Amino acid sequence: MKFSNNKSVALTLTAVFYLSACGEDTSSKSGDGFNKGKDTDTAFNQGQLISNIVDNVITPTFEQFSLHADEQTQAIKEYCQQEQAFEQGNVASSVVSDSKLSAQNSWRTAMSTWQQAEVMQLGPLLDDDSNLRNNIYSWPIVNTCGVDLDVTYFNAGTVNGAPYDITKRTASRKSMLALEYLLFNDDVNHSCTGAVQPENWNNETEQYRKLARCEFASEVALDVHNNANDLLAAWQGENGYGNKLKTAGTSGSEFNSEHDAVNVISDAMFYIDLFTKDGKLAEPLGLLANECGSQACPQVVESKYSQNSFANIINNLIGFNNLLLGENDGLGFKHYLIDVGDQETADIMAADLQTAINSTQSYQNSLAEVLATTPEQVEQTHTQVKKVTDKLKVDFITSLALELPKTAAGDND
Repeated sequence: MKFSNNKSVALTLTAVFYLSACGEDTSSKSGDGFNKGKDTDTAFNQGQLISNIVDNVITPTFEQFSLHADEQTQAIKEYCQQEQAFEQGNVASSVVSDSKLSAQNSWRTAMSTWQQAEVMQLGPLLDDDSNLRNNIYSWPIVNTCGVDLDVTYFNAGTVNGAPYDITKRTASRKSMLALEYLLFNDDVNHSCTGAVQPENWNNETEQYRKLARCEFASEVALDVHNNANDLLAAWQGENGYGNKLKTAGTSGSEFNSEHDAVNVISDAMFYIDLFTKDGKLAEPLGLLANECGSQACPQVVESKYSQNSFANIINNLIGFNNLLLGENDGLGFKHYLIDVGDQETADIMAADLQTAINSTQSYQNSLAEVLATTPEQVEQTHTQVKKVTDKLKVDFITSLALELPKTAAGDND
């Protein structure tokens, strides 16, 4: 499996991760449909759990991302204005550098919030093969050559004989992933190696290429913000998916019971198993097959241009933690576990999760750098995250009578 610059990796890697995860302790033998149709036999208020998670965890995360996406759009627009002014000889290079740094920082801020939202993929983020989610952040599908080509198409204003329309472009050519490449990769040569390449691109002046990339980044940022607003529109309001979760079990609801809605939320939490533990840690470590041949492989880390890999992992864990513990003194999954008599799992998961967060926050270098020098440190972080996911896949779903997601059924890690 490869996370390369120029080759798309289909999201069906889900199955590959689970089928490839050999050599680790078996943590779940429950098959597809495990706990199907079951519910917990307590008076726990599942409706209140859903409402708190929707109103105080997920909705604020989506709202915050929309705000940060707007700020990112403005910061990149201002950076492009400074690149233009530099080209005209009106500002010093230091002004451009400061403006670019502000744009990069705006990306980091938006990405921090989005990485928490990654653990909250429900409803509109899953519809149409996760089209909205991928338009916001297409990882693990990576296609830097596609981004390079679209820089030239956007600059020309046409593609395949039609006016350029970013909303019609595939997710791997835009999204927060493309913005990272455009803002943090200082090599202005294109990355294409196949037959289709940006015509005459490498012969253009460096300043021309910087400005062209910036202007496309501005368009991508606006598209990300528009998609963030689309997410809010689909999530909020009387007909929004958040309200559908909160009215589960009522007449006319698409959920037969509140427990069904709880199950949908818990499914989203498995992101930290498939993607955080496996895609962001196990694969770069070589515990899963990678392009280096089952050994530590710094070039396949997420966010390699910005060196934001550890921050992404931390925010995945924080997002999970917010769902587990709840917010504003409201109910979270920990309270549900305690109510059904499994205080031990509640306490162990919370403690192991905090240990994993603290460990990841302690790194002084990027994930790629640590993999190249002391991969055993990353193995320890992987082990710490795995402790959480092992509990999630067995004790958590068993005690709460939740169904194991199909992607986890039969998993042997």
